[in-house]
Amino acid sequence: MNLLVLHGINLNMFGQRDPAQYGTATLADIDAALHQLAGELGAAVECFQTNHEGAMCERIHQAHRDGVAGVVINAGAWTHTSIAIRDALAILKCPIVEVHMSNIHAREPFRHQSFIAPIARGQICGFGVDSYLLGLRALTSQAQAAIKK
Repeated sequence: MNLLVLHGINLNMFGQRDPAQYGTATLADIDAALHQLAGELGAAVECFQTNHEGAMCERIHQAHRDGVAGVVINAGAWTHTSIAIRDALAILKCPIVEVHMSNIHAREPFRHQSFIAPIARGQICGFGVDSYLLGLRALTSQAQAAIKK
């Protein structure tokens, strides 16, 4: 089962950017934890990060062509601003789980709106790195169920 984890804009700065909000784990730390958990769950995971909206949309299109079994996405600020990424995700036929390191609902009002949430199976936020790991667990379960149908 091939899964994809998408990291959006500025997330390459984890570990350096606002540690009080996001912790000290780097993106490499997060990706390593995801690869380890995926192995335990019997899945393969690819992680992709970009600061370019078009590149994110292209990677989502490629996921559609490749027939990935599921996607975990932390779109960063694009969560609240990018209809383009939302529309690209809507093309996918697989489950999508939205994750955030911080609790977006306890932050500035503009962060409360997610363009991704209405097309995702669920949203996990506020648990730091565990948001990603919980998201991957949920996605694996959802993808397995979708494959059995």
